[in-house]
Parts: sequence; structure tokens; C-alpha cells
Amino acid sequence: MAIGIDQSGSIVSVERGATPGPELVRMSGPVVPALQNLHSHAFQRAMAGLAEIAGSTDDSFWTWRDTMYRLVGQMSPDDVEAVATKLYSELLKGGFGHVAEFHYFHHALAEAGRSDGFEMSSRILRSAETSGIGLTHLPVFYAHSGFGGQAPNDGQRPFLHDVDSFLALLDRLAPACASADARLGMAIHSLRAATPEEMRAVLSAEKTGGPIHIHVAEQEREVEDCLAWSGRRPVSYLLDEFAVDERWCLIHATHMTTEETVRLAKSGAVTGLCPATEANLGDGIYPATEFLAQGGRFGIGTDSHIATSVAEELRVLEYGQRLRDRRRNRLVSGAGASVGRTLIEASLSGGAQAAGLDVSGIRIGARADLVVLDGTNPFIATATDDQILDRWIFAVGSEAVRDVMVRGEFVVQEGRHRDEERIDRDFTLALKRILQ
Repeated sequence: MAIGIDQSGSIVSVERGATPGPELVRMSGPVVPALQNLHSHAFQRAMAGLAEIAGSTDDSFWTWRDTMYRLVGQMSPDDVEAVATKLYSELLKGGFGHVAEFHYFHHALAEAGRSDGFEMSSRILRSAETSGIGLTHLPVFYAHSGFGGQAPNDGQRPFLHDVDSFLALLDRLAPACASADARLGMAIHSLRAATPEEMRAVLSAEKTGGPIHIHVAEQEREVEDCLAWSGRRPVSYLLDEFAVDERWCLIHATHMTTEETVRLAKSGAVTGLCPATEANLGDGIYPATEFLAQGGRFGIGTDSHIATSVAEELRVLEYGQRLRDRRRNRLVSGAGASVGRTLIEASLSGGAQAAGLDVSGIRIGARADLVVLDGTNPFIATATDDQILDRWIFAVGSEAVRDVMVRGEFVVQEGRHRDEERIDRDFTLALKRILQ
């Protein structure tokens, strides 16, 4: 197959059976689309593996969150940039070509209450540029600690905005994102972090035109608290009170009734699934088989980044369904279908929608975001057609990713990022500062 790429990094031709031109001579294995990572908190990569010590009570998301707050208190803008750049290089090597950054770390602790949040966002834009990954930047509105407008706690101070300051940040970021070739959308952290009035004010005034993301129904306690506050479950409340449509991405949505699952699928919104993080936090198992059966759309993200690869996220997603149902091959489009192809195609479509990309995949008009799998790996070398995807996800993982192209340029070759040594050096120094 020959793929024509123009100077802007877009695909202009795809010819099957043709001889590859000079641009693809170096592609020494099967070529697959790079996926979109639709949910990232980049700074959390610094704490991966540091929350695995048992506490004195039953550990949960809520005890993990305390560790995260302590990490935030130690990080400067320089640290955030070093960590984000390292993360983005790892995501590229894991098979992602684009990331939607759910960015709520707006202020270093020393600047909380004084900064407008632009500096931290500019570090995310710079990290994406340095690493070469595509970016959808999603500044997050965050104002409260619990349902009903509860006052924020000290650990949340670096995240906070009021409506006016948040809208001013979006306005200031619009030209910065345009010059950085990044998409700009927005996010509301959760129903517990914003009142309905604040949500309506932000949604009616924001002018990004991009995606709208929100955490919802991640933990059972969140469902219980929402019921106590409103008499409704989180997903039902959101669908009842807001015009949820194709612009929206509901992150996690783990705990839904059958009725909520059907309603969400019919809304046209994407569900953002982060299987490795959800497993790490003990959140629960998403009803993916039921959601797909209703025509629902999903994509994958790496959230807290205890994993950074396409293969691991998709494998954990499928295995969770198998463990719950005690059956095999759950997320498939029909009898005889490949699980790997079903997962890749669904995640590519949903991820592109949630990232605000009009076209994705290996097709005319899409950006040339491509992954070259290692044609010398025995598992890949002896596979054909859909077996290649199944081997990648269920047998080899990130080891199979050889080269990665974003916007028509190679950013990873032979498993190494083009700026790996400097990125690793800066990351090591940042970790030393943070963990002192």
C-alpha cells in the first residue's frame, strides 16, 4: 500500500497494491493508524507506582487522591513541563499520535489565587510541541469539593477558577492553541466540582467550538452522593439537565443502570474509557458490551498513566468484560470478527470525535498519524490481516511499535523518540526535585 502525504502532513492518497513512494521506504512493517488518547492528566505520570502502599483503612480512589494532592503541592511549572514531555514521548512509543489533555492543574501551589492559569497551559502546549504529539487542550473548570457547591479543600487550591476567570483563560488560550496547531476545547471536572448554575454559565459563554469533557459516575460513592444531593444518579442528572450531544465526552461513566447505558448510547456522546487506571483505582468495570450493543461510541485514554500504551488499555478493557461475564471475545462486531480490529476501529472513531478531529485513520483528508509495527518480530512477521492487530494487542504489546509518524513526520524510530536523551534527563531532574 502506498500512502501519499502532502506538506501539511495530511494524507492525500491511499493506493492498495501500489509500490510505496520514498516517504514510506523506511516503513519496515505493517502500518496501522495511531490512536487518539482521549483522557490525560499529564502531571500524574510523576506519581505512577507511588500509591501502592496500603493505608490503615480500605484504600480507594479517595485515598489515592490524597497522594495526588501531595504531589501537586511539590510541582512547579518547569516540573509539569518535564513530566508532560516525558509522558507524551511514552504515549507516542505506545502507539498514540494525539492526546486530549484534561488540564486542571492550573496554578503552582505558591501561585494559587494569583495566577490566571495561562502559564501552566503554555507548558502543556510546549510539551506537545517538543514531543511531536498532536494535542487537544481541555482546560478544566473546577470550583468545589462536593455536590451542592461545597467549599474546596486546601489540596484543591491549584485547580480552582470562578466562571469569569475560567472564561478569560479560554479566551487567552485560543490564539496560543491556534499558533501551536492544537485544538482547544474545554472540560468541567465533574458534577461535584461545579454547580449546575456555574456549568450553565460556562457552557453558554464558551466560544471554543471544540469538545466538552466531564468526569462522571467513576466511583460508587459519587453515585451515592449525587443521589443524596439531587435524587438522581450522575449520568441521568447530566442527560436530564444538559444538552449532551456529539461534542461531549463522558469520562469513565462506570456506574450506570441499563436505562442510563441506553440513553448515553443514543445521545451521540463518546464515553472515555481508561481501563488500566480504572483497574488500578478499583473503580469497577464499564458495561462496554451493553453500550456497544446499543450503538454507543467509546475511545480510550490513559488518565493517571500507570500504563502508556494502546495495547495495554485495549487488552485490559476486553479482559475486564471477560472476567465479569466469564466468557471470551466480548467486544466484537459479530460472529467471526476480530476482537483487535473491533477495538481499534471503535477507539479510533470515538477518540477522533472526542478530540475534535474531523477525519481519522488511513484515509484521504486525515492527518498522517501512523504506527509502523515491527516486521521483524516473529509474532507480527507471521501474522496476516486482522491477526496483526490481535497479535499486537494480545501477544506483543508496545514491543511491537517500531516507528511512529505524526503529521507526516517520524517522531519515533526503531523504538526511540527523536529527543529521548534530553527528555529523559529533564524528567529525571524533575522527579528528584518533586520527591525530595
